[in-house]
Amino acid sequence: MSYHLIDVVQSLGQPRVLVLGDLILDRYIWGDAERVSQEAPVILLREQDVESRPGGAANVANMLRGLEARVCMAGVVGADADGEVVRQSLVDAGVDCSALLCDSSRPTTVKQRFLGRAQYRYPHQMLRVDRETRAPLSAEVAAELLVHLRTQLDDCQAVLISDYGKGVCTPEVTRQLITEARNRGIPVIVDPPSSGSLSHCHGATAVTPNRLETHRATGRPIENAEDAFAAGRQLCATLGLDYAFVTLDSDGIALTLADGTSQLLSTRRREVFDITGAGDMVLAMIGLGAAAGVAPDDLARLANVAGGLEVEHVGVVTVRRDEITADLLRGGRSNGEKICDRKTLVRQVEARRGTGQRIVLTNGCFDLLHTGHVRYLKEAAAEGDCLVVAINSDASIRGLNKAPDRPLFSQEDRAEMLAALESVDYVVVFDEATPHALLEEVQPDLLVKGGTYSDDEIVGREVVLSYGGQVKPMGVTPGVSTTTIVERLRASAPGGPAAIPFPEETDKPVRERKAG
Repeated sequence: MSYHLIDVVQSLGQPRVLVLGDLILDRYIWGDAERVSQEAPVILLREQDVESRPGGAANVANMLRGLEARVCMAGVVGADADGEVVRQSLVDAGVDCSALLCDSSRPTTVKQRFLGRAQYRYPHQMLRVDRETRAPLSAEVAAELLVHLRTQLDDCQAVLISDYGKGVCTPEVTRQLITEARNRGIPVIVDPPSSGSLSHCHGATAVTPNRLETHRATGRPIENAEDAFAAGRQLCATLGLDYAFVTLDSDGIALTLADGTSQLLSTRRREVFDITGAGDMVLAMIGLGAAAGVAPDDLARLANVAGGLEVEHVGVVTVRRDEITADLLRGGRSNGEKICDRKTLVRQVEARRGTGQRIVLTNGCFDLLHTGHVRYLKEAAAEGDCLVVAINSDASIRGLNKAPDRPLFSQEDRAEMLAALESVDYVVVFDEATPHALLEEVQPDLLVKGGTYSDDEIVGREVVLSYGGQVKPMGVTPGVSTTTIVERLRASAPGGPAAIPFPEETDKPVRERKAG
């Protein structure tokens, strides 16, 4: 599944996403928690640094930019310095703020966090001070906001509603936005406020409540996956949703479709430093995927990865696509996923190269896999971060003037045996007499070959060197080769060597009989 998700990440494109919600300025005051104050029994924090970041719906927009989406931010800030800080941070990130209004009757919401280190260890939050209003937007401001929202719908592929309960996502604004977006076939994903209030979200594509929000929205305590499934079915039925994502922190995401089908998409355990921003990251990832037409189950899987990467950091950070790809690569893969066609291989290699990995490729028939092959492939894998094994197809082997009964094993069997090796990351079959075309497509950083080759004898050398790659012979395992194995089988067969009509063969291709 990891390799499939890498393909999904590679195909996301750069859709335009409209974000409506409550913008927040997150301010962090970092310092050393040195001692207890003499004035009162409280920790004395010696300030070392102050940092401001976009929070709430502004954080969702910022995270979407980190994921390479084109983003329009719609909402309201106060006519104050903090509001300008939020706006400018979004503009600097490349967010379109033409639908971001200024309302002098309300302050910009600010969450000020104090983080202290004790004995130079990881910082921990000590206190949070909020400045906010939860009053709904005035009718005049709400009407102006709706005008901007309708204009933005003409050029977006998804709408995200990030409701932090600060008054921007009024029932009237939310209902009209959902109705108009759905009439245009645009998916709408809603992240509810902590109150769990979802009554004004009827007709949305999906919602992303956590355990507590789900409990408050449905009246059902969420203690396990079955509780989440039941709640998801209730939400889909009462709100007319296509599907519901109930986020279960370290247990993953419970996905329920409108037809009642449910599944738990688990996440792997991580070292959690700070859960701040994890919900925003999940919403951003789901929104980006929905805009690109990704299936709901894959949306949940990618959201698990993105949210997991978020909690591994202190404070709110943006997660990039290459970080998601790298995390998926660390998650392992099945043998079946290793065997792929050329188009998939190119996408996968591009994804790996984007994370800084060194790509190694080797090629051959691998018709009789033996210990010499295993050792050489292990050595080849150690030359980089990803080993691609390209094998000649059955037709290709017959075209190389091997014996009539070659290959001994079909290309499917050979690919399966190679994929079972831990050292091998990908297996691809090619039909041509030489790997030249494949090398031009994949462009490995290093081409290696096992056997008694010199550097200039390796087929495809000129292709790899032409784009700045390297070529390296790997040598042989003394006394172990396909030739010697076949000879031993002949000698030990009942009736003598003639009883096994294997052709004379060598591990080293006969280049004189190859085109090119």
